[in-house]
Amino acid sequence: MNPETLLILFVCASLLAVIANRVRIPYVVALVLGGLLLGSLKLFQAPVLSQDLLFNVVLPGLIFESAYHLPASALWRDRLAIFGLAVPGVLLSIVLTAAVFVWSSHFLGDLEGVVMPFGIALVFGAMVAATDPISVVAIFRQLQAPARLTLLVESESLLNDGTAIVFFTLFLGIAMGSSAHWTSLATSFLEIVGGGILVGGFIGWLAAEWIKRVDDAMVEITLTILAAYGSFLAADQLGYSGVISTVAAGLVCGATGIRQGMAPSVSLAVNTFWEYLGFVLNSLVFLLVGFTIHLPELFRVWPLILAAYVAITLARASVVYGVGALLSKTRSHIPWIWHFILLWGGVRGALSMVLVLSLPPHFPYREILVNLVFGVVLLTILIQGLTMTPIAKSLGIIDPNDRWSVLEARRMRLRLAQGTLDDLERLRREEFYSEEAVELIRKHFVAIQESSRASLGNLDFDPAKRLQGDFTRLYQRLLARQKKRLLDAQQAGLISQRTFDELRADLDAETLDLESQPRALRERWLEELRTQESEAGTAAAARSPESGTDPSAE
Repeated sequence: MNPETLLILFVCASLLAVIANRVRIPYVVALVLGGLLLGSLKLFQAPVLSQDLLFNVVLPGLIFESAYHLPASALWRDRLAIFGLAVPGVLLSIVLTAAVFVWSSHFLGDLEGVVMPFGIALVFGAMVAATDPISVVAIFRQLQAPARLTLLVESESLLNDGTAIVFFTLFLGIAMGSSAHWTSLATSFLEIVGGGILVGGFIGWLAAEWIKRVDDAMVEITLTILAAYGSFLAADQLGYSGVISTVAAGLVCGATGIRQGMAPSVSLAVNTFWEYLGFVLNSLVFLLVGFTIHLPELFRVWPLILAAYVAITLARASVVYGVGALLSKTRSHIPWIWHFILLWGGVRGALSMVLVLSLPPHFPYREILVNLVFGVVLLTILIQGLTMTPIAKSLGIIDPNDRWSVLEARRMRLRLAQGTLDDLERLRREEFYSEEAVELIRKHFVAIQESSRASLGNLDFDPAKRLQGDFTRLYQRLLARQKKRLLDAQQAGLISQRTFDELRADLDAETLDLESQPRALRERWLEELRTQESEAGTAAAARSPESGTDPSAE
């Protein structure tokens, strides 16, 4: 990629970011549409979206950036739902996609190559089974959905693309004539995924331990880069899953290095670097997605593309609602209103396109598979990307007026002003500063404090919604503090491991209830309080002299 082309792509990405913000559409969608337009105009020659570019440059950075921000404790708490969607769910989605597509293709007329063998259809299912981590994470971060819902979508998308790549490799080998039994396939899958976890976890641990021993932002940024790209390349060279390896490295490095071993100023610098790198890589890959798609070729086989889109949507729905039904009676249950968002969040992207482009040149049905995958990617990004926010608002999952963001900003402004005043008073007592300077700063932040209190009082907010929101956020903070006290007690040897595990499981279940259905939790508490008050009133009445009963006579 020459410097002139790279500069043009960044200029286009910046302009599209401004346009997307003005017209309020997801940045990902704007990039793809911009790439389609520029590609059709042929104003300049864009680089090819190749497997080397995606796997060696784009994917490791974006996956690491997402993984190290994910809290490991929350991932473990939701392990049943995430694992169910990302592993058996992907396999089921592959099989169902292939079956539905082969069945529907019999009814689509005389399009050449329309009915393909089931083995080839399994390869197609593997290419489009996984939700693309790049596009899904980009869309859901803009959505501002509930924390647990966002965690489910992000963590599933980070893991299921790794499992889909493994299944793609296995099914591709079968389609090309290699004989394999299901037991050998299962063994190969466990080896590729398990090896990736071990390699990535080890490299992430090494980076985290090194981070703890240095206090230099540039060095620590470099260590995170080495962890991201080194884990991917090392696992890939050893024959394991590079994606899974990078996820493991990001989780371990984030949990033990970035959160524990970095000074606040260094952590801010590292986060800023990765946010910028994420913006650059996202912009590059989605512009190239638009450049790679050629609409005239897709229009020629649009009935097949529509059939494929319906097939992957039905398969995704079966997986999401199936896993939800299995977990409905467990502590990891998912609210039913979230199921459609999880279904609709199944956006496909650059990963599927690169997988289909990596097919051997003489692979059966290769040309039609390329058009099918490109068409499915385009439909999911445009249809689901453009409608995700309106649907989430209509279902009540996010605030239509975004008033909670305003409320939280004003509360945080008040909290920051109060914290600054406390720090100022401490510094005034501990060190010698000019009283005039201290007083000037104090008056400034007192004015900010009073202004913030007044703006909070003037905020027009539905009392019932504010009560529910305050209950949720306040109890979340209290649960987090309970978990911290429990961990301190376990580390100090005050409680046994068995007691710690039991109490931690109870707190995790309470957290899941709060994040999934806070209204039901609050109403259950209110009902319990009414029952207790009623029983207490009945007992008091029984002890009262007016009741005609003398408890002392018994």
